[in-house]
Amino acid sequence: MNAGNRLVLASANSGKLREFNQLLVPLGVRVQPQADFGVGDVEETGLTFVENALLKAREASRVSGLPALADDSGLEVDALNGQPGIYSARYAGEPRSDARNNAKLLEALAAVPVAARRARYWCVLVLLRHAEDPVPLIVQRSWKGEISSEPRGDGGFGYDPLFWLPDQGKTAAQLAAEEKNRLSHRGRALQALLAAMQETARLS
Repeated sequence: MNAGNRLVLASANSGKLREFNQLLVPLGVRVQPQADFGVGDVEETGLTFVENALLKAREASRVSGLPALADDSGLEVDALNGQPGIYSARYAGEPRSDARNNAKLLEALAAVPVAARRARYWCVLVLLRHAEDPVPLIVQRSWKGEISSEPRGDGGFGYDPLFWLPDQGKTAAQLAAEEKNRLSHRGRALQALLAAMQETARLS
């Protein structure tokens, strides 16, 4: 890692910033939000999570001059042919609203029996050493579950109140934060990214 072991997070999400810093600061890497450098939202024109994460990381790195880390994630529902997918955050349109997204998902699945509501969260992380890095470090992890017939729990965000985990007997929104970080798509993607960074000497 260059630039004084700093990297820019291509996100305005304070929760993501906190999680990344918790993992990377002990390794001597400090994560700064893109807002510190005046980086605005990038139009996500890609057709995949990987493409959109790359777009965000390249712009953050270009403007800041630092290595950049980007996250793109969402929910894939089998009965809806993979929707909402890359449109998860804006499934119900603008302005973005978790409550409206969840309501629209329940409406779309109204005629689908619970046993056929298989779903998975996806998280893609991209790390660029610089804006024109020809070999971006990319990891992706999923988290399997089902879509509940009603929201349950007050924790988490996004579709967590509907994301039922049969093995846990609860939704993602009912998990303690530490447990969610251990099990989730993002938590496991972060661990995979750390391993890849060490293997490729990108922490040195």
